[in-house]
Amino acid sequence: MHEQTISVETADGTMKTFLVHPEEGGPFPPVVLFMDVWGIREQLFDIARHIASVGYAVALPNLYYRKGEVFFDYRQPDGSTISLKDLPEDEQQKIQEFRLHLSDAMAVADTGALMARLAEEDAIRPGPVGSIGYCMGGRHVLRVAAAYPDLFQATAGLHPTRLVVEGPDSPHREAGKIRGEYYCGFGGEDHYTPPEVIAGVRAAFNGQPATYFDTLHEGVAHGYAIPDRDVYDKHAAYRDWEQVFAMYDRVLRGR
Repeated sequence: MHEQTISVETADGTMKTFLVHPEEGGPFPPVVLFMDVWGIREQLFDIARHIASVGYAVALPNLYYRKGEVFFDYRQPDGSTISLKDLPEDEQQKIQEFRLHLSDAMAVADTGALMARLAEEDAIRPGPVGSIGYCMGGRHVLRVAAAYPDLFQATAGLHPTRLVVEGPDSPHREAGKIRGEYYCGFGGEDHYTPPEVIAGVRAAFNGQPATYFDTLHEGVAHGYAIPDRDVYDKHAAYRDWEQVFAMYDRVLRGR
């Protein structure tokens, strides 16, 4: 695998981005990986490598760059990472401050700068772009797909947060702008996506141009798809990969 860190110039500074793709066989269809609330770290590098290993160029931008190269990593005694809700209140607040400083509009603007930079890379094949996002990244992929419908046409959000909120700017209201295919993986025990939220997302996509599909993993908690999490569910995660890779094959490779 070929790995490098590239610099993306945005309106607010320089955003470091991890880029990985196979050594041979390019140029490759691009996929953008949108981080969760914990920030850029080895767990996400490994997910990017996993996607790249089957023939994609995967970009993982540090969307916390306005605050520096910061990430959070709290461990259980067995080495697994701790869920946010199980941390002390002051630590939860520290992480939430980072989440709150990063608006959806910032993530969308940063992605536009990223795509302009990726267009300069010989390893990137022109054409439709894939995405995958975890936690808050599962919301960012929706915003990005709505903002750049001619580019992002194979979108995946896993255990996403705050897709349906009060007010006219709720992310799910942008479903009609999205094109291509859109997949969500939901945990049946995820407090961020109770049944009424899942129903709201499905209704928002119903009758719209994008092909929407999802999987509801019964008995699975928020954060289930990150391999070293204390709530990791291998069966649910691999079911998502089955769906996501099939979507990428259809949309990004035209198979």
